[in-house]
Amino acid sequence: MEEGSGQRKEELFHVIHKVPQGDTPYVKAKHAQLVQKDPEAAIVWFWKAINAGDRVDSALKDMAVVMKQLDRTEEAIEAIKSFRGRCSKKAQDSLDNVLIDLYKKCGKVDEQIELLKRKLRQIYQGEIFNGKPTKTARSHGKKFQVSVKQETARLLGNLGWAYMQKSNYLTAEVVYRKAQMIDPDANKASNLGLCLIRQGRYEDAHSVLGEILQGKLPGSEDRKARKRAEELLTEVEAMQPAMGLSDVMGLDDDFVNGLEKLMNVWAPARSKRLPIFEEISSFRDQLAC
Repeated sequence: MEEGSGQRKEELFHVIHKVPQGDTPYVKAKHAQLVQKDPEAAIVWFWKAINAGDRVDSALKDMAVVMKQLDRTEEAIEAIKSFRGRCSKKAQDSLDNVLIDLYKKCGKVDEQIELLKRKLRQIYQGEIFNGKPTKTARSHGKKFQVSVKQETARLLGNLGWAYMQKSNYLTAEVVYRKAQMIDPDANKASNLGLCLIRQGRYEDAHSVLGEILQGKLPGSEDRKARKRAEELLTEVEAMQPAMGLSDVMGLDDDFVNGLEKLMNVWAPARSKRLPIFEEISSFRDQLAC
């Protein structure tokens, strides 16, 4: 009776702390991370798990996340690059997402842009999610489904923000508008509004931000989203009238013409392909920007 009760308590412990059962290096790493709250010890055990071939997919990803929390981002990046070859094909997408966050945190904008563009190419080539229309993702311990359309918009949003960090506001605008065409939300609208402000296009920014306060976009009800839109609108109202686009960016005619052609391409004829592949394929040539 006591043996059965002890076993149930042990099982309950693993459920509560979300720690796998066993005595392997990976289990010890998760115990150090989640129960003992000792990230340094967890990293040591994650390394042992990787070297022993013990749940390498999870060990490498989890170790990189812990390293990021300890501001050891450069080390985490090198670890993923060096050992992702030991991971399964299905783990590569998750590792890419961790890498994107690591690049963002340590300011490696060019590397972030290159990886985001590669993942977008995988989408229009039909290689993402192993050819399936959705994937199961996790956030704060909860599982949910992510569609290819949602993933595309998320990647484009990240790409737009990366271009913003390089002060390439015109390209960022192009990317954000494409993301909003695919899966609009208040967060990307705010970033688009900021992008337009940085170009001195205050009327356009006012129009985009106004859609958030009018509740026209998903996520508009979020208090933080509305507050940010209000702050950006206050900034817009304090600015002088917008300058011409060529004055702001110093654009040559060939570039402007190319952008106009791009906007025309964004209304493609229907095809037999999945709608999301049709939407993103019109954008592929611009990924080399």
